[in-house]
Amino acid sequence: MMKINFVCVGNLKEKFFEEGAAEYLKRLSRFCKTEVRELPEKKNPDEEAESILHSLRGKVIALAVEGKKRSSEEFAREIAHCADRGEELTFVIGSSEGLAQKVKDRADELLSFSDMTFPHRLMRIILLEQVYRAFMINAGAKYHK
Repeated sequence: MMKINFVCVGNLKEKFFEEGAAEYLKRLSRFCKTEVRELPEKKNPDEEAESILHSLRGKVIALAVEGKKRSSEEFAREIAHCADRGEELTFVIGSSEGLAQKVKDRADELLSFSDMTFPHRLMRIILLEQVYRAFMINAGAKYHK
């Protein structure tokens, strides 16, 4: 079974974010093993970089506004490709200050969901939903429509 890691700077303080994340992690459990690693927020991204870099495993996709935009179907194909190769996958979500350049440089891919900026706590829910959607697309389910 594929393993997907989520490295997130900061924690989910609000109950509604916690519940949303828990729901999508539960849904994902039928498709993959997941691990969420919450790292403490620091004063700037450079201070957060070392703990992020030590948490990375397998193929690394960092969320960054300047990253590549993908459709849900393209994203699903990428996840399927990783699963077919037996590759572990790690997604990185930085703090409200973003990611240090050395984390971006280490990533195998930078992924952007929009030109807009989202709060990093909400972005975690959006990412979890899109990963779940990708598995549903790959399973041929109607959820994604």
